[in-house]
Amino acid sequence: MSLKITLKEINDVVIIGLNGTLDTNTSPEVEIEIFKSLEQGAKKMILNLESTRYVSSAGLRVFLGTAKKMMAGSGKVILCHPNDIVKDILKVSGFNTIIDVRSTEEEALQEI
Repeated sequence: MSLKITLKEINDVVIIGLNGTLDTNTSPEVEIEIFKSLEQGAKKMILNLESTRYVSSAGLRVFLGTAKKMMAGSGKVILCHPNDIVKDILKVSGFNTIIDVRSTEEEALQEI
């Protein structure tokens, strides 16, 4: 399984799209992209999970690490558009109480 990472910016919000499976094999490359954006001064980030089929515990660690770094720098991260499988993973793990999760990218943009 592989993962395609897309990056775009709307106003001052970095939107990272994850297309595929976020697991032990793919999470390091996602972390690299996220940290690059943070190093370039990103304060607002949306992780679009619309095309993310599955998130493993390694993927959840990426979300948690990103949230911690964003909060430490007075930034904000929102997850958006999870499918039912990913939504369940976020609920069962309790991540939906740690990180803001929105139904659509538009909703996330309004919230950030």
